[in-house]
Amino acid sequence: MIASQVSIALLPYSVWVSPRSFAECDAQPMDIEQAIRTRRTHKAFRPEPIGRETLDELFELARWAPNHHGTNPWRFRVLGPGALARLKEAAGREQEAKLRRAPTLIVVSAALTGDPLQDEEDLHATAIAAYIVLLVAPARGLAGYWRTPAVLRTPEGRSAVGLTPEEHVLGLIHLGRPRQESAAPEREDPSAYVTYLD
Repeated sequence: MIASQVSIALLPYSVWVSPRSFAECDAQPMDIEQAIRTRRTHKAFRPEPIGRETLDELFELARWAPNHHGTNPWRFRVLGPGALARLKEAAGREQEAKLRRAPTLIVVSAALTGDPLQDEEDLHATAIAAYIVLLVAPARGLAGYWRTPAVLRTPEGRSAVGLTPEEHVLGLIHLGRPRQESAAPEREDPSAYVTYLD
């Protein structure tokens, strides 16, 4: 069991997950550099939801994010119909349309301790865990979309998805099978952001 490492809440009920080993996954092998360069943001998805078995594979990989002191701060909540309805109600009519873009939505949060240094490190670790989910999803024929909707920073939105006071929400992952290809955006050359010091 990996209950001490990965907490996944499938609302309206919470479970601890013991996923299969990676050797048993159905994913197609993908070179890590190719995965990094070909990951795209998609906003148009086919309607079929992602199966729990596939999601468990993604979350199992996420737990290998670098994490100082092994605090395992990441939390993933896969929204079921009830939780999604509550979140849409909290979001209001103008914002709820964006919550219908993908068939599977995952709230990503970090469980914090109150120690400023540890909390900063845990936020970074959780962001990396979320990136791992986005990075390995295409090997399973999935596309992703990372959002930071304002509703998850409101008391009503937090309550809708069961966030505790100790949790800091990082964002909402949209997952699904893409309807179309997404073009690569322009990226800065490394010379624009890299400095070699003496």
